[in-house]
Amino acid sequence: MESQNYLGIYLSKDSAAVVCLGLQGREHNVLNCFSVSVEQPQDQNPQTLVSLIAKGCTERELKFSDVAVAIDCSMFMQHSIHSEFTDQKQVASTIRFDTEEALATDISDVAIAFKIISSDQTGSNLAVFTTKQKLLSDSIIALQSNGMDPVTIEPDVGCLSRFILQNIPLPEDSHPLFALLSRRRGYLVVLSKSKTASVRTFLVSPSQDRNELLARQVPMTAAWVEGGQPVNAVKVFDSSGSVNYQGLNQRLGLEVTDIDLAAFAAKAPKGLADCADAVDFAIAYGAALSHLEKSQSINFRSDFMPYQGKKLRLEKTLKFVGISAALVMLALGLFLQTQLFKQNKPRAELRKKFEKDYSAVMLGAKIKSKENPVKKLEGELKRIESVKSGMSSITGEESVSAKLTRLFEAFNRCAAQTGLNIEKVSITDKSVNITGDTSNRQNTLKFFEAIKQSGLEVSASHYEAKGERDNFSITVIPKK
Repeated sequence: MESQNYLGIYLSKDSAAVVCLGLQGREHNVLNCFSVSVEQPQDQNPQTLVSLIAKGCTERELKFSDVAVAIDCSMFMQHSIHSEFTDQKQVASTIRFDTEEALATDISDVAIAFKIISSDQTGSNLAVFTTKQKLLSDSIIALQSNGMDPVTIEPDVGCLSRFILQNIPLPEDSHPLFALLSRRRGYLVVLSKSKTASVRTFLVSPSQDRNELLARQVPMTAAWVEGGQPVNAVKVFDSSGSVNYQGLNQRLGLEVTDIDLAAFAAKAPKGLADCADAVDFAIAYGAALSHLEKSQSINFRSDFMPYQGKKLRLEKTLKFVGISAALVMLALGLFLQTQLFKQNKPRAELRKKFEKDYSAVMLGAKIKSKENPVKKLEGELKRIESVKSGMSSITGEESVSAKLTRLFEAFNRCAAQTGLNIEKVSITDKSVNITGDTSNRQNTLKFFEAIKQSGLEVSASHYEAKGERDNFSITVIPKK
């Protein structure tokens, strides 16, 4: 599928290597690869070079969803800088200040990318890469004008390390140094146990003795790598084929073997027939793999001309659609509420119009459907009259004065014998609540018995001993 194809471009000032990868999850294979170069010095500009890349893609009918770019080491500089922070976001927010302080120069026209090499209590050691913003903007504009907006722009050393990590399997006890020599560049890569890479680069001239160069550079690089296991092997790829592996083995005192970069590239069509240099091919291949580790990639576009491709446009579109849908739902709710208000408006107007006329029957408790309202009112009226008269022949309810008379009789009957003390009496039309105390529990029970003898009933009681007195709280009602 087109959406699973990625284009990796290794871009230098006068040449470029292009690799198109088809990816399925973590699996990937080379669909096509080729190289282009600008022959005339006066034509060496990003627009001319990118036009050749676009022409090559069109001729080969390459289809891809994203583009990633690796820039040549001649187009950037690498620095070792210390940051006081260990968090990625905090480092990113202060990296420009730390870099300007370390370089002691104005970096307002510089684009920066970085990678955390190690962290401890004092902060982080960073590999910081800097390049001129104009050089970067010229390349981005040239690519965008040819329909290739790069998601990432990384240093070539990072992409080459990614190619090695993804494609070259190593035994558990192996800790090799990779020496990769192209036509014009040399790369020395050392992998740590944590699968991170330390890289050195240097220029290689056509007339230079590559055996002498490796004999000098390899020990220097092996000693430069901090921490981890010592280098125990050297794996060499030389695009010129001039390295004497047996002689180098004797001089370095390490096992020196050659590697075939093309053999590690999954199913490359026609080998590297259309690609001028295998090392350039490996760098472009590593650039195309950048989507596998976006959160860790050394991306210049994170600092300068941030990527605004179709993915971000899709995210913004989805956000806009979500907000629009919320507004539509809000408007629909307001419309329905307005319609409901219009439907209820005549009803509200009628209620307001007749409220005064019907207030007499509208107020009060609702009458049950099975009850006769007239009879209920007559019964309530007779009950009130009987209570006022002292004793109701209809309902059997006693007046308040009758209840108190009986209660006082009970008090007088046992007060002297029980040491009765009344603290509080609360009277309602249904019951009488009494709080007090006696000299002991037995006298409290005698008081309860006196109440019963007076024709009353203790419906609820609570008593407890406090000091030398027995406290009680009771509710008294007429006997049923």
